[in-house]
Order: sequence, then structure tokens, then C-alpha cells
Amino acid sequence: MPAEDLPADTGGFVHHACLYGTDEEFLAMAVPFARAGLAAGEPVLAATTPANIELLRGALGEGAHGLDTAETAYFGRRPVERVSAFLRYHDHRARPGRRTRMIAEPVWGGKSARQVAEWKRMESGLNVLLAGLPVWMICPYDTRTVPQDVAQAACATHPARLDGERLIPCAAYADPATYAAGVPLPRAPAPPGAARTGPTASAADVRRFARERAAAAGLTGERLALAVLAVCEAAGYLLATGDSRVALRAWEEPGAVAYELVRTRPRGAAEAVPVFAGFRPPGDAAGPEDGLWLARSLSESLDVRARGPLTRLMLRVAGPRDAERLPPPRPFP
Repeated sequence: MPAEDLPADTGGFVHHACLYGTDEEFLAMAVPFARAGLAAGEPVLAATTPANIELLRGALGEGAHGLDTAETAYFGRRPVERVSAFLRYHDHRARPGRRTRMIAEPVWGGKSARQVAEWKRMESGLNVLLAGLPVWMICPYDTRTVPQDVAQAACATHPARLDGERLIPCAAYADPATYAAGVPLPRAPAPPGAARTGPTASAADVRRFARERAAAAGLTGERLALAVLAVCEAAGYLLATGDSRVALRAWEEPGAVAYELVRTRPRGAAEAVPVFAGFRPPGDAAGPEDGLWLARSLSESLDVRARGPLTRLMLRVAGPRDAERLPPPRPFP
């Protein structure tokens, strides 16, 4: 079924993958998709590599003036930022009665095993996080460069894929919550000497512990304050109900300070934690996930897992020698 035959007024999120191995295969998908959207007066974004942006602009000719572009490496460095970037673009460019089109190519090269796992989960989570929005998103995967497991995952995280204009259902597509829960995240066990405190229901105890451990790891100034804020917001999410208590452990890892928060609740008080909790930025009305979104935004990684009455949250903040997070050098006098 050609992609152009898809209904223009689906009223909800449409999420396709595109596995391509040549420039021609990329253009066979991207040009008709962008051209049809621009002709219909729909906002069209191409968040892809600089090379692909140049290819697409050249193929569209004068029509490229209406195309929005972004280098994908800077369009959300981490999954939580990526989701926010999609929502900001849609909110800024959305037009009544029009669908928003996005070519959104993830960056897989150079990522750690943990980052790859988190991005796989985010790709699946988009089916939930953007559900209901009039957005048609195509995520290209360059099979010349992406690892084989990433290419295979594309067919588990997207309901269908495009080969040029031909739509092919993905038989391996999995329910997002089930898929995300099954993606193993590399986890280094806490060292025997990890600092610990709690269980406690006191926000002051959490703040004191978070500050002591971040300072002991060498964080100072603004970076220290943001690390403490991330831990406190994560703990606040876990302590949102009055009968909860949190036990904390902290230790140093290469380039990071790790915090483990375990919520304990009375027997029989088990509560499911949404798999994609805290990925959407706060809306007009405050909600219990707002603090978790802030904690995700301030952390290098954050993972929440629940089993029975226990909920375990792993949070990592950048260490003092993370060059990306260091302040710029002072100018010479």
C-alpha cells in the first residue's frame, strides 16, 4: 500500500521506520513524504544527518524553502530531551486540521550500550507518549552504519516500515510497555562500600544524603545543586504517597555519581509504575510525574523498575570530570 494512500486525518500518531542502505533509498522515502506534506500545507521537519538534509534539499529544489530542518545530533541529546523536542516542534508549528510530518533519524553511532538500550526504549515509547497527536513520524535507520541489533529493533518499535512508498507491516512489532520492560539495561552492582541511608520518608534526609555524596565525589557549585535537585525530585516522586519510605545508596562510577532509590510500601500496597513515566514535560496542570521529568532532564540516565511492593530507581548524574558538563574556561586577562 503506498504511503500516500494513508488517511490524512488519522487523528493520532503514525509511527513508521525506514531501513535504507543507499542515498537513493533514503530519497525514495523522504522526497514523496516531504513533497506531499508541503503540498498539503502541513509542517514538515527533517531531523536527520547533515548529509541527508543536503540530499533532501537538493531533490526538492525550490520546494525545499518550506522544509524545516535540524541536525539530528542536536535535536535532543538524550531520550527525555528528544521527546521534548518533538513536542515543542509540534506545538510551535501545528496548524488546525493539518497533520505534522517529521523525519526523525536517531543517532546510534558512538553510543554506549546503556544509551543504545535507552534509545530503543524511547523509540518504542513514542507510540505511547505521542499517541493522540496528529503527527506522522518516519524514523530512518541507515543499515550501512547502525548495528544489526538496532536495525532489528526498529521493526519491534514501529508498527510498520516504509520501503520507498511501499508500506510494510512489522510482524515483530511489540506492545511498547512489554518491549521496554524486556530491554536489558547494563547495570553495575553497587560496590560493597556504597554509602547508604534510610528507609526514610523525610525529604530533608534525602537532600542531606544527596548533597553529602555529591560533594564527596567532587561536585561543587551549580553542578552540586543540580545533582541534589535531581535526587530530591526523584525521591519526591517515590514518596508521593504518605505510606512510602525510601532507602538510598550512592557510589562513584567512572564519569558519574550513581544513586539507587528503593521505595518500600506496606504489604499489599503494590502499585504499577508507568514504564514511560516522566518522559513528557509538565503540562498546564501539575502532576505526580512532573518531578520525575525534571529528574530525568538533570540526569545522565534514570531507570525505574517495579516488582511487587518494591520500586527501584537508578539515577546517574555527571561526575566532576565529565568534560561535556564542565563550565567554559575563563578568558585570559
